[in-house]
Amino acid sequence: MKTQLLARLLRRRLNCHSQIKLRQKSSGVSSQVLPESADHGVTTNAAIGVKSYSEVPGPRPMPVLGNSWRFLPFVGTYEISRLDTVLWRLHREYGDIVKISNMLGRPDMVFLFDPRDIETIFRSEEKLPHRPSMPSLNYYKHVMRKDYFEEDAGVIAVHGENWYKFRRKVQQPLMQPKTAQLYIPSIEESADTFVERIRNIRDQNLEVPDDFLNEIHKWGLESIAKVALNVRLGCFDDKMADDSDTQQLIDAIDTFFSNVGNLELKIPFWRLFNTPTWNKYVNALDTIMRITQKYINQSMQDIEAKGVECTADSSVLERVLAFNDNNTKVAVTLALDMFLVGIDTTSAAVASILYQLSQNQDKQEILVKEIDRVVPGDAKLTSKMLDEMKYLRACIKETLRMYPVVIGNGRLVTNDIVLGGYLIPKGVQVVFQHYVISNSDKYFANAAKFEPERWLKARSEAHHAFASLPFGFGRRMCLGRRFADLELETLLVKILKSYRIEYLYDKLEYRVQPMYTPYGPLKFKFTDRTVT
Repeated sequence: MKTQLLARLLRRRLNCHSQIKLRQKSSGVSSQVLPESADHGVTTNAAIGVKSYSEVPGPRPMPVLGNSWRFLPFVGTYEISRLDTVLWRLHREYGDIVKISNMLGRPDMVFLFDPRDIETIFRSEEKLPHRPSMPSLNYYKHVMRKDYFEEDAGVIAVHGENWYKFRRKVQQPLMQPKTAQLYIPSIEESADTFVERIRNIRDQNLEVPDDFLNEIHKWGLESIAKVALNVRLGCFDDKMADDSDTQQLIDAIDTFFSNVGNLELKIPFWRLFNTPTWNKYVNALDTIMRITQKYINQSMQDIEAKGVECTADSSVLERVLAFNDNNTKVAVTLALDMFLVGIDTTSAAVASILYQLSQNQDKQEILVKEIDRVVPGDAKLTSKMLDEMKYLRACIKETLRMYPVVIGNGRLVTNDIVLGGYLIPKGVQVVFQHYVISNSDKYFANAAKFEPERWLKARSEAHHAFASLPFGFGRRMCLGRRFADLELETLLVKILKSYRIEYLYDKLEYRVQPMYTPYGPLKFKFTDRTVT
């Protein structure tokens, strides 16, 4: 009875937040003419034998709790941290298209395991594509802190005209190729600091501590802060006070990522009352906002004091402010979004790439030879050098194929559309299962084998263009991709110039936490190389 009462209260509460709830059709769809804009080349369901939405296979929901119970601890069978195995199981049991219906607080989810269906979605994408938002962040931005964000709520958990307008405000300063190149010296400095940090934290066996992932997070924060805030935070300073802005920012970002998975996939009791998890989550976001605002205000004062016009050599922050009439709120919101999507993702990618190179010493040595050839001695990196390192980029692509940091993303269907032979109605959330697709022998030969060569032109194998999309595709493709590429490439060059990487323990599993990351003590062994 208590469970049923909570469920009824939750449904009432969700109705009260209709301004952020997405329109959903939960019933089957009868035969009808498909929208002309969808360009499916068909007329009616009956004419082509399209099946109704109610026929999409998937696990059967229970009364009251629907399918949400499957994500509950102890009684549920879908463990959030092991979503990778859950997805393989769903694919094996139900096929290339799977429906998870009746999720409390969320629209239905339809999982797509065929890149052709993903291509269909992207090729028919509208001017304002609707990416499934994070309900918790959506609520924070559009309800709790609505007075601050108003129409400038960023690109994460934002849709429609407000998303489009904000993206236009920041796209030019972020997306120009030359802008990222300006940051090579500062990102190289962060990488050099990290390489020295490795040297200082190694033990007598030349191994780093179990929590090495936390050190990688600090590097990610330091790199993003230079771009978003135009400051050096000093994340690796040994005498950092617990109440310092830098430590508070590190703790807040860690708290955000530690709690977002539970808020997003488990029964959203936080919509009924302020749960402890919700309170920690909100406090973390408030802390990030407060500190970000402080640093941007300081930068704004420095810019006004210098009185220098924005030039081709200006920083991203200076460009964003100049492009938006010195509107600091736009800069703060952009910084928040960059912190939320740019730190954990690049950190997880670094951890995976280092681990894969440690497990494939032959590939590591091929990469080292390329690096030594292109970057002699202790030469400073240039964009030309990075462009020449094809094998480096191949190693990154191959790692992100096998272990994408985000194992699935998707869209909210804005028009009825045929996918996998079923008519999917407007309002359903379709999720692209990149992890399963890119690890399937159907789409990549010997998919379980780490083969960077598959991405080189000389060895390039034909594969579906939508079978591996680590940075997304289309209008909502990752805004910070150029910076992410630059950070990854620079750090890997610096580490491999200095160290041979080994991992001498049992093979690591991967977990969703919330990014897809090697799970266990990352006790890498870093043996000094002779600089050549």
